[in-house]
Amino acid sequence: MTFERAILHLDLDCFFVSVERLHNPHLIGKPVIIGGKSGRGVVAACSYETRAFGVRSAMPMSQALRLCPDAIVVSSGMSNYSEHSRNVTKVIDDHAPLYQKASIDEFYVDLTGMDEHFGCVKWAKALRERIIKETKLPISTGLGTSRLIAKMCTNESKPDGFGVVYPGEERSFIAKMPVGKIPGIGKQTQVKLKQLGIHSIEQLANFPEDLLVSKFGKYGRSMRRRAQGIDHSPIVATRERKSISTERTFHEDISSLDFLLNKLTQLTVDLAYSLRKKKKSTACVSIKIRYKDFSTFNKQMMLASHTNSDSILLDTAKTLFHQLYNPNQAVRLIGIRFDHLFDGELQYGLFDDSHRERDLLDRLDHIRNKFGKHSITRGTSK
Repeated sequence: MTFERAILHLDLDCFFVSVERLHNPHLIGKPVIIGGKSGRGVVAACSYETRAFGVRSAMPMSQALRLCPDAIVVSSGMSNYSEHSRNVTKVIDDHAPLYQKASIDEFYVDLTGMDEHFGCVKWAKALRERIIKETKLPISTGLGTSRLIAKMCTNESKPDGFGVVYPGEERSFIAKMPVGKIPGIGKQTQVKLKQLGIHSIEQLANFPEDLLVSKFGKYGRSMRRRAQGIDHSPIVATRERKSISTERTFHEDISSLDFLLNKLTQLTVDLAYSLRKKKKSTACVSIKIRYKDFSTFNKQMMLASHTNSDSILLDTAKTLFHQLYNPNQAVRLIGIRFDHLFDGELQYGLFDDSHRERDLLDRLDHIRNKFGKHSITRGTSK
């Protein structure tokens, strides 16, 4: 069967864990959590063995260890992850006609027209096998007629699988799935949909659009279209950028934790706003603290997915800050940096109710664009 439009989605399975297992085979088959080991640490990634206990990315480490006390916790090694991601990118870049790197471990490839020459399915299988052979990393792939279908196909093919949804099969493929299988529909949205009697994607696809819009606004229309398998979003070639950063040197050395957290919040929100203005997102957050004696400390954390969301970036920044902060020393300088920048749209995979976060950011940014970036601020918490 010929694909008029063919999109291949590639997702490195448990990428962070897979990289750690390459360097330490003892971890193979064991429950593994990647993230901060302190009491304030969060889960950056976890193996399928720990997911069976309910452990998920962005979960507090203390909660994750309560769910899976036998898990092996490994501190993240950002340089290793970046290097392995670049290796995968190079394989794709050497062979793909047009691709988009959506995050450190996720890619989309536009194979439209490939059926006339080599065959989309055959080419996709060959690329997957080449990536596994050259990088030794497991990867799941899905081939479909759109980004949405390709991604959902990948998700159904995990772990370490290959799936295809042929033209005309889109709606039947997703119809019986629960609505939570649609990327971006989180738990809170699922609850609201269930209150309307909507449990499956098929029910969402057939639900009156005007009622969805009255309940969810324009997001209701978008959900219904995706439930019908409709997605025309293009593959936009992207390339990794360097970084953006900001820091603040204080006129007097600061000992107040509340003051420092408030300043960190301001710097993070301002920098996230800059990302969104430039239509970029980040996959790595770094914090810098310089104390009164000029001793300087840096710590960074890779994110499970690239983002420009205040919530995720603030949570990550505060986690790193608390890992570095010494209450017995006054602080002279504090700074934040976002690395591994990408062009393109924001993914909303980590939120229970992601469209509300998106709408909030849009409104806050509208106020900042009109009245200045400091015209509205966020409160802070420890």
